[in-house]
Amino acid sequence: MSSATTPPRPPTVIRAGRRGDRSTGPRATLPHAPRLVSNLRRIGLRFAATALLLAGCAEPHTTRPVDAVPPPPADLIVSKARIWSPGAPEAEALAVRDGRFVAVGTANDIEPFAGPATERIDAQGRRIIPGLIDAHVHPISGGLALANLALRDVRDYDEFLRRVRDEAARRRSAGGDWLIGRGWSTESWPDRRPLRREDVDVPGGMNVLLYRMDGHCALANTAALTAAGLIDSDVPDPPGGLIERDPATGRPTGILKDAAMDLVARLVPPPTPDRQRDALRAAMREANRFGVTTIHAMSPWSDLEIMQRVHDEGRDTLRIAVYIMEPNWLEFVPRVRAFPVRDDRLWIAGFKAYMDGSLGSRTAYMHDEYADRPDERGLLMDVMQPPSRMAANLRAADRAGLQCAVHAIGDEANRLLLNFYDDLARNNGPRDRRPRIEHAQHLLPEDVSRFARLGVIPSMQPFHKADDARYAEQALGEMRCRTSYAFADLARGGAVLAFGSDWPVVTIDPFAGIHAAVTGRTLDGRTWMTQQNVTVAEALTAYTAGAAYACFREDRLGRIAPGDLADFVLLDRDPLALTAEDLAAVRPAATFVGGRRVWPRD
Repeated sequence: MSSATTPPRPPTVIRAGRRGDRSTGPRATLPHAPRLVSNLRRIGLRFAATALLLAGCAEPHTTRPVDAVPPPPADLIVSKARIWSPGAPEAEALAVRDGRFVAVGTANDIEPFAGPATERIDAQGRRIIPGLIDAHVHPISGGLALANLALRDVRDYDEFLRRVRDEAARRRSAGGDWLIGRGWSTESWPDRRPLRREDVDVPGGMNVLLYRMDGHCALANTAALTAAGLIDSDVPDPPGGLIERDPATGRPTGILKDAAMDLVARLVPPPTPDRQRDALRAAMREANRFGVTTIHAMSPWSDLEIMQRVHDEGRDTLRIAVYIMEPNWLEFVPRVRAFPVRDDRLWIAGFKAYMDGSLGSRTAYMHDEYADRPDERGLLMDVMQPPSRMAANLRAADRAGLQCAVHAIGDEANRLLLNFYDDLARNNGPRDRRPRIEHAQHLLPEDVSRFARLGVIPSMQPFHKADDARYAEQALGEMRCRTSYAFADLARGGAVLAFGSDWPVVTIDPFAGIHAAVTGRTLDGRTWMTQQNVTVAEALTAYTAGAAYACFREDRLGRIAPGDLADFVLLDRDPLALTAEDLAAVRPAATFVGGRRVWPRD
């Protein structure tokens, strides 16, 4: 599949007129995964997302007769490029009109589309790829996090304390009452002592709430715990959450897990609508900077007002498919149906829920006990208490024709969710649902093949592998990790991978994720579970065609093909020609959405 190893076929000029806006809801247009597996075997391709493209997504390619009437001029022509698109031959030039690709081919093929007002770009031999699609982002949270205390790169306990105290002093001088931050992870420090509330009891009594890297655990100081009424030992754990307590005194240590974080977080003054709008626009700029042109936003309903505001202002530089993150989906189905925006810049794709927590916080729900905590298997979230609540959510979304996207990290959480999806298909009749499992990090071996069989999309974040690999074997043991981050096993089985970041949990940079998926390199410099590595072309496909398929947009996103929306990235170096270790250094030279350059800006 990689053009780095396969000689490119002669490019064919392909043309298309502008297609009108199409329905944004799920449509039964493609075969289910079991049929795709046979297609894969027949045509000799390993990767399911590419097979989808070859199975009927692309329009017929047509050559322009020599004596044909010249086409209307393009708005933009890019030439002298090396154009890669999933499942298509390499090309060297493209033309854009009215926000869509109208032709892809050789320079001579594209020249008839030139007009006196056509903008021209000489790519100087650089690589062009489709606009990258991040299949799992929290955009407003990410934009807000850009202004909060960032602890991701903290190297040890002493630096952690220094950063917190310095930022607290800065905010106190500005009149702030709260210090919010995220990104810490003691597993990356030489001294892995557990953090406690006293560590962040800063001078002046400021409230401090610092989220762990994965967002499923937080450290609150004594002032914040007191304000929330949690300092006494008799406060019960909330459903789906855990207040960590000192075994000697029974008093909270400051560590709050999953639903318990809300007991303090609800006291933090909410950002104003203007600040949220600014945060969303900052998130868009950050995504564009890394070549991301579309995101799947996992967002609460309240974020929709901000997204619509930026959309209506015409200041959006990112396409957003929204998965509504609310506990009771049935309540929100009428609101989704009434939501006024349904175009290719903003639309509601489905709903998002949580099955369990995370591995680093030991709240991912496992089939067996944790190796380093023999009495613990993790937590199921409150929507699973009782499980009929989750089943009701899935039925409500499915009957409304909306996608189900559910977070599951532990192997038992994934098994239970696959069972739910199986029941949904059996009881609600056949249709092209494309249910999603967000993260799908740790799987029981016998469950890997169920993704393709049930048509379930593993929406995965490969940079999490680089992160979690530092402590995964300590938590689970080596044997149980062999089907963790099972990119290759899932792809070989016929599942359609969709890659993303989970920003702001980790960087939104897709090339950090591609590097992790291709090399198996961990943040502490080792390689881990390399049998699950994929090729560069496969990783790029998961960030383009696979992610487009995962939100029912494979007919207009994720490729460079006539009639598709003209989202593409001009790169500073060629990931298909680099050594694997150099992939993380790839950066966009320019990012285009609908044929308009959105990064860098003038």
